[in-house]
Amino acid sequence: MTSVPTAASSAILQREGRFLLVLRRNPPSADMYAFPGGRAEPGETPAETALRELEEETGICARDPRPFATYDLKTHAPDGSLRSHFLLSVFLVDADEAVTAVAADDAVELGWYTVDEIRRLPTPQSVLECAERIAQGE
Repeated sequence: MTSVPTAASSAILQREGRFLLVLRRNPPSADMYAFPGGRAEPGETPAETALRELEEETGICARDPRPFATYDLKTHAPDGSLRSHFLLSVFLVDADEAVTAVAADDAVELGWYTVDEIRRLPTPQSVLECAERIAQGE
């Protein structure tokens, strides 16, 4: 049996070698640090979803979304049944340096983290992979 994935997007915002991460309140990544993001709303493009979710979760209005990565993410229940299935589009975005991020919506808290710090945080594998790729100059 195959499932139709739910469309979702996240936004990578980087400043001075640090990445903006939010501590998620809700599943599928509850209690984990991740790039701001979430489910698409009807009629939204993946880029629009990334910008909207970033603003909802951090108060930052970003611009110039550029596709960076796509992930087919599945989580399974202990009995092996499919718990969630997302097609995640990850975008690099820009925002004014002077804007301060404030945790809101699904974000319990947020912070700016280096790749070394991200390696020590509870994060989805996709977050660490993206941060490492960017840090290596991809």
